[in-house]
Amino acid sequence: MTEEFFIAFGDEPEQRRPRRPAGGRSPRKRRRRRRNRAVLAGMLTLFLLAGAGAVVYLGFDRVKGWFGTPDYTSADGTAEVTLEIPEKATGARMAEVLKAKDVIASEQAFLDAWEENPKAATIQPGHYRLRLRLSAADAITMLLDPARRIVKGVTVREGLSSFKIYKLLSEKLGIPEADFAAAGKDPVKLGVPESWFDRDGRKVTKSVEGFLFPDTYEFPPDVTARSALETMVRRFLAVTGELKFTESVRGGLKVAPYEMLIVASLAQAESGTAADLPKVARVAYNRIFQPKAGVCTCLEFDVTINYWRETKGLEPIGSGKMTSAEQNDKKNPYNHNVLLLPTPINNPGRAALAGAAKPAKGGWYFFVAIDQKGNSAFSTNYEQFCRDNDIAVRNKKLARNSCD
Repeated sequence: MTEEFFIAFGDEPEQRRPRRPAGGRSPRKRRRRRRNRAVLAGMLTLFLLAGAGAVVYLGFDRVKGWFGTPDYTSADGTAEVTLEIPEKATGARMAEVLKAKDVIASEQAFLDAWEENPKAATIQPGHYRLRLRLSAADAITMLLDPARRIVKGVTVREGLSSFKIYKLLSEKLGIPEADFAAAGKDPVKLGVPESWFDRDGRKVTKSVEGFLFPDTYEFPPDVTARSALETMVRRFLAVTGELKFTESVRGGLKVAPYEMLIVASLAQAESGTAADLPKVARVAYNRIFQPKAGVCTCLEFDVTINYWRETKGLEPIGSGKMTSAEQNDKKNPYNHNVLLLPTPINNPGRAALAGAAKPAKGGWYFFVAIDQKGNSAFSTNYEQFCRDNDIAVRNKKLARNSCD
């Protein structure tokens, strides 16, 4: 600023303060600034020393979560929790489940451990008992341990009736048999679509029989009678969907899906080998839908008689001991002379369902098991059937010729 400027405003030049160089500071301010820097440095030193102490006291794994991905140490976990890994769960979905139960500290820690463990992708769905507050790596190790998996496994073999399945499930799951019988009264409530009971206008007896798919099941710890049967029905629908069961072309025969299921149950009961399943199915279709002169337009299967006995709580009768009166009892809706059974008589497996959906080609109306391996001989006429019976007697498969 010029001297003339100050004069113009009444300031004398000798009254002006000495000017400091641009950017300069007074000695007092410089001393104050140095003091502030020393205080800040001291505070920072104390903070770093405190942080180092925390690392030593708490452990590096926990403190590093302040600056990186949070993760527990295995020593953190002692209590246990039960959780479920859903079907088809991804690593990210598993991380969500584990984090929600406080098994792991963070989802990212689990995903990092997942990437480092090549076996992680083999973790199975189901219920597990795990410790709380685990490191992500140890959580994966426990999920891979079969001993940590809570399993109520039950194997239901092909051809069991619903009554036998109820008894088996009751024994294995510790649930009263009566609970299964009550749950099985309404198949639609268990998930069977109403469309399965459409028999082209013919009378239908709704039953869960046939819809309880035989398989090995791993039921959850909180399983109920109803949820167990619902699981089996869902499996049935999945398998028949894969087989395109209701869409199959059946040689021009007009067969409702429920009738196909009935035939599948007959094949399952009567076939001694897997190879014979589609042949027995063909015999049933021929008798029901392609009647032949001189051949009874009826099934004449002894297994249907025994199913009726089972519904009444009675023991089965061997074919050789079954009387004509028992075979032809008109009070029995499953008797020899019935053309269309009211319901399936058991729960067929995949091969029997496939055999009913795509039966073998042949003009057979008769068959008989002829050896101890379960092989059957199939024939188009009664005379050949009687000769096949002689073979069965010689092989000690039959006690006597059923034609006598």
